[in-house]
Amino acid sequence: MIVCLLAVLLAALLAGHRAVPNVHGFGSLLDSATPLLGLGVPLLGLAALLRRSRRALAAVLLPTVVWAALYGGAWLPPAGGAGPAAIRVASQNLRSGNPDPAATVDPLAGSGADLIALQEVDDDDRVDAALRQRYPHRAAVSTVALWSRWPIRDSTGVDTALGWTRALRAVVAAPGGDLVVYVVHLGSARAGHTATRDETLAALASTVRHDHAPRLVVLGDLNTAPTDRVFVPLTRLLRDAQADAGQGFGFTWPAELPVTRPDHVLYRGLTPTAAGVLRTPDSDHRAVTASFR
Repeated sequence: MIVCLLAVLLAALLAGHRAVPNVHGFGSLLDSATPLLGLGVPLLGLAALLRRSRRALAAVLLPTVVWAALYGGAWLPPAGGAGPAAIRVASQNLRSGNPDPAATVDPLAGSGADLIALQEVDDDDRVDAALRQRYPHRAAVSTVALWSRWPIRDSTGVDTALGWTRALRAVVAAPGGDLVVYVVHLGSARAGHTATRDETLAALASTVRHDHAPRLVVLGDLNTAPTDRVFVPLTRLLRDAQADAGQGFGFTWPAELPVTRPDHVLYRGLTPTAAGVLRTPDSDHRAVTASFR
């Protein structure tokens, strides 16, 4: 009986997690952790087997089906567009105080990325020395920066209501025409303290909504999981490269054992051909990558 009850509760939580009130950010935290609730399914299945209960096993099918309907598609072969990639991007939170940022960015350059977006850059000289030969064009504001193989025709800081500028907008002369690139590091979110993050995400969504560039990508650490209800304003405006052309959840944090994905490549006006995650040294985040045509 207990296993059946827990199975029904788990299925209800999976299906209705966004109905849980977002008091002190609890609902947002639950949204972010929802994909991991699937770990409860094998535990309940094991309990049902130990009890030798067919009724309990049948009950465990309910959360299994709900989880598969919500997240099983992430593990299917990616449905990215066919054809060679024309634009490759990578984004990395370097980690403030990184002892060797040059070592962190080296795998990004080695991935063949044409554009590299970085957050928590507090040692421009070492990073620039590692990248400038392959990426001669650079735009930076505060602790976010963009390195590009192609000319950057314009760049400006972007106000995300953080109190200090921690985002930029650049116009890159990419193949096929101008590409608008946002490099963003939104406000931090902690258990019970998501208000700053929520305000910065709403500000970014408003900025993107009023940006009429036909080809646009947002790269960065948004401190928001794609399953979080506060992420919806952005998903109404942009597509998620990992969801469209990657495989799996694409978790990036913490780097040693990722359990969530605050790092994103969002886009419009392009066709993704691939997306994924790249392990890099000396950072507490893994990098995200994507290719487009």
